[in-house]
Amino acid sequence: MTLPWAEFLAVWAFLAANIASPGPNVLNTIALAMGSGRMAGLGSATGVALGIGVWCLGMTYGVATAISHLPGAQAALTVVAVGLLVWFSVRYLRAAHAGFHARTTGAPPAREGVDFLGGFRRSLAVNALNPKALTSWLAVLGFFPAARASGADIAILCAGASAVAFGLHAAYSQIFSTAVALRLYLRAGWVLQGTAGIFFAGFALKLAVGVLRGAL
Repeated sequence: MTLPWAEFLAVWAFLAANIASPGPNVLNTIALAMGSGRMAGLGSATGVALGIGVWCLGMTYGVATAISHLPGAQAALTVVAVGLLVWFSVRYLRAAHAGFHARTTGAPPAREGVDFLGGFRRSLAVNALNPKALTSWLAVLGFFPAARASGADIAILCAGASAVAFGLHAAYSQIFSTAVALRLYLRAGWVLQGTAGIFFAGFALKLAVGVLRGAL
């Protein structure tokens, strides 16, 4: 490993904030746990972990190659990352504002009759077709130094990202197979979205300050 742990922790914290807030992957896992039980939810958690690992490997190696061949690519990607983080922040804060006034987040329709393998396949499909995954990794690679990362660094990054995703989704599959827990989560959804919005705004500000310092 050649990079300090702080570089990895920043990515994992970003992903955890993204995963903790309601989105396509989260709602899919909740729907499976509600309708088909915990094993289907665990299948979904496994699919999310694998999908995020594949996104991580593909995006990290691809961006590292682009940066090594294109001067100025890292700076341009950082600017893109700032824009994406601001966009994420605004979206989450708007969703939090709407959720605060509604006092709840709509429950996803339960998916019944799905086993572990069915949950796994469904989750992989959601990951593959989720544009949020692409934009999230573009944002990540604006602050993770992919060009300086060794093969071991990338392996650690992706293994950690998969572990974070699996851990949170596995928790969802256990907790939200009960109606009471689901109601509490949906009522608190706007709080999670607001927290994520503030968190992403802070990330964007930190990156923007770094870009400005580098330009001066």
